[in-house]
Amino acid sequence: MNKRALMTDSERALDERLGSAAFLRRNIRKVFPEQWSFLLGEIALYSFMLLVLTGVFLSLFFKPSEEDTVYDGSYALLRGAKVSEAYASTIDISFDVRGGLLVRQIHHWAAVLFVAAICVHLMRIFFTGAFRKPREINWLIGTTLFALAVAEGFGGYSLPDDLLSGTGLRIFQGILLSIPIVGTYLSFFVFGGEFPGHQFIPRLFTVHILLIPGILIALITAHLMIIWHQKHTQWPGPKRTGHNVVGSPTFPQFLTHTIAFQLYVAGLITLLAAWVQINPIWLYGPYRPDAVSSGSQPDWYVGFLEGSLRLMPRISWSFAGHTIAWNALVPAVLLPMAFFTLIALYPFFERWVTGDDRPHHLCDRPRNAPTRTALGMAAITWYGNLWAAGGNDVIAAVFKIPLEYTTWFFRIGFFAFPVIAFVVTRRICLSLQRSDAQAVEEGIESGIIKRLPTGQYIEVHDRPRPEQAMIAQAVHPDDLVRPLPRHIIPLPTPNRIIAQIQARLNQAYTKYAAETPTPEERRELEKRPD
Repeated sequence: MNKRALMTDSERALDERLGSAAFLRRNIRKVFPEQWSFLLGEIALYSFMLLVLTGVFLSLFFKPSEEDTVYDGSYALLRGAKVSEAYASTIDISFDVRGGLLVRQIHHWAAVLFVAAICVHLMRIFFTGAFRKPREINWLIGTTLFALAVAEGFGGYSLPDDLLSGTGLRIFQGILLSIPIVGTYLSFFVFGGEFPGHQFIPRLFTVHILLIPGILIALITAHLMIIWHQKHTQWPGPKRTGHNVVGSPTFPQFLTHTIAFQLYVAGLITLLAAWVQINPIWLYGPYRPDAVSSGSQPDWYVGFLEGSLRLMPRISWSFAGHTIAWNALVPAVLLPMAFFTLIALYPFFERWVTGDDRPHHLCDRPRNAPTRTALGMAAITWYGNLWAAGGNDVIAAVFKIPLEYTTWFFRIGFFAFPVIAFVVTRRICLSLQRSDAQAVEEGIESGIIKRLPTGQYIEVHDRPRPEQAMIAQAVHPDDLVRPLPRHIIPLPTPNRIIAQIQARLNQAYTKYAAETPTPEERRELEKRPD
């Protein structure tokens, strides 16, 4: 039997059992749009795959135990020191396991890039409106993935039991204790007794390598299945409508591109791991409850929590025999819960405000949704202010500024900077909209000056290409504008207050918004000569 006949028989046998031929016929020509911003999700996916591979390798050598041992490995400066088995095994991976340090650093850099890619991917979806119907479920999945990725990163960062991660765990225990009534019980349950205990690292190891990765794999699979079922969003352009996708078919173009991109991501992370040191725990030393390293900073994705803790004033109440430590409860429990909840619920909030229940398959240009874009920039500015506040001591030391000055600067910025970012961003978006409208109406400046027979000099304007004109064309969504309710007797009842708020928010969204061209305008624009 020749090879071709053998392959044909194998394919037939597989198809008879799994029905693979029908599935491939339906899906092998599925089209994916070609645009660089759509690669952000792929960066997160391939970083996660690298995390799983390197995590399996590291789990073969790591000892998740807080029992004391005496280090006698290759690192001379620690030889003879009393350390935990978790810390000693991590040092052994770094210095005594062949390729161990490289794999450790690949794992850590992949974790950093994984969280960053999810964060930027969510921002891309937010600013382009790709979360709208019918993609709200995927937005909820993405938000959950972001929260779980932050928790997973913090867990992996805490496992080596070094002085830096131990300081972070001490802060985590204080956050648990700040929860009223149940805080003490939660702390005893998580740490298996008084901090630091001897049960936390084994428990965290199980959560880090089994529980959260299992949930992440399930959510990523669901996310990809929904994307596969729903067609991918795309940027407006010629022949692109809400009923088609313009791009490359799954096989062979998209498959070839995505495999190459996967290799690029893996290569970049490996280069970072080989040349850029990260988390050198041998310099920090083992964790001791009575020591804190100077200038301790967590990984970037936990920095906003560090900043919020530093900015909150010392406020505590005693109520019914319980002490409520607001200085830890508000910035480290209530604020992140509100942050992730508001992110998750935003698609439903915008749909309630605008009344837009139509399916959307074309992305918005951020400038054409100025209120949404301004809100996003306000949130980024607010987050960045907290992130910078997490290093206020380092800023004070480097720039020779009193620590109190930096603290008050970021406290004022907590309220002022998002408002400034909102106003400035919205004005910029409106200005860009006017510029686009002017380009469509008058043409694009060519830099050529022409003299008329009358002696007058004018500047020659080129007509925008149909694709540029189509993207720049602004259509005011008048059907979404809701008039302000007028009541004969203006009594402030709850329903009337809600109606007034909804109507004013509606006008803030729709009165300054633009949409992509209508089908009639598309046909007209495509007829224009270049």
